[in-house]
Amino acid sequence: MKLIFSLLVILGLGTGGYFLWKKAPSHTAESDKPVRPTTATVESRDIQFAVSAAGDIGPADQVSVRPEINGRIEELPVDIGDKVKKGDLLCRLDDRDLQIERSQRLIEIDGARLQLQKASRNLNRSRLLIAERLISQEIYDDSKTDFDLATNALDRTDQTLRLIDDKLRKTRILAPFDCTVLTRPVSLGQTVSGAAGFNSGTEVMSIANLNNMVVNAHVNQADVIRLTQGREVEIQAESVPGVKMSGTVERVAPQAMNKNGIKGFAARIAIKEIDPRVRPGMTAILSIPVSSADNVLAVPLAAVFSEAGERFVFVKTETEDGDKFERRPIILGVTDYAFAEVVKGLSSGEVVSMDQTVNGSLPKPPGDKSATSKKAKTTADAGKDGKKKDAPATTAGKVVPATSTGTAVQSPATRNTGS
Repeated sequence: MKLIFSLLVILGLGTGGYFLWKKAPSHTAESDKPVRPTTATVESRDIQFAVSAAGDIGPADQVSVRPEINGRIEELPVDIGDKVKKGDLLCRLDDRDLQIERSQRLIEIDGARLQLQKASRNLNRSRLLIAERLISQEIYDDSKTDFDLATNALDRTDQTLRLIDDKLRKTRILAPFDCTVLTRPVSLGQTVSGAAGFNSGTEVMSIANLNNMVVNAHVNQADVIRLTQGREVEIQAESVPGVKMSGTVERVAPQAMNKNGIKGFAARIAIKEIDPRVRPGMTAILSIPVSSADNVLAVPLAAVFSEAGERFVFVKTETEDGDKFERRPIILGVTDYAFAEVVKGLSSGEVVSMDQTVNGSLPKPPGDKSATSKKAKTTADAGKDGKKKDAPATTAGKVVPATSTGTAVQSPATRNTGS
């Protein structure tokens, strides 16, 4: 009997310990919850408001190299990533057919020149004979016509030779400026078409000057009115942590366009000093300062409320009954993500409430059950008297909904317009 009793005691203790162990984590988790601050101190700080946008980094000058004539690639001395100086050879087409055609034109020019010499002698002879009336006017006119035809034939062959020489020059494609080869989709020996042919010709390569880079951004229509040409811009490369560059607004498009469903304006920002790790095609995050204020009194935006166009805060005051909060109108200046400049209405060191208050009392922080306990006690006292007591019109610590007494001021958060 004693053994059974001992087993029951041990079983009961084990069951109780198990339930206590199961409940322990929930109490710990509840106690570890961070408590949101309910007050803030008015203090001096620097405030900056900036317009944010995203864009693509690219070269200021980029050229698609396409031959002007048809031909086969005979020489291709550069490849992707090569740096080329102005005037260096990028590509050369096979020119043997053109050289043969040029030789033929030179022979034709020699023949046309001999014909012209012969026609010139005949014309001079006819002039002498017609002066002495030894030949008819018809024979003289024929000799003059032969001279004119020979002159025209020589001019035609000269022009044909110049066209051949021009085509020969176009077989050599030279770099128009100091550049870097970005792409080269063709290979040695490949036949390409000229720019005047189908689909504007074959692209041999694309080149760009990577020393002069720009950011092509899409600025939201709500922010574009704040942009001016020449304004300084802070640029951060998204894919290269820690890389920050400076630039200037070069131009803003006069007409809006839709990009990714967002209406905005195309803006071009010139990068002043390019980091060697930054490459074309990378995404850039732009921060364009619009307004700023240094060493000014500021409060968190969460402590500023608005009603009927009036901005106000709840300021802590000391009374005989304890600390109370009074409503006070203020005038704001520059605002950023989380703080607002106070132009008028507050002094340094004053304490403001982060929540709207009723009857000058500060709302209880989350997790405080004192108000609930007080209400339960009041209900119990009412039960003892046997009478139902009316609840007070307002309860200390009650947070008034924003829709009833006003709305909190929204931060002029920087708009990220996307790439």
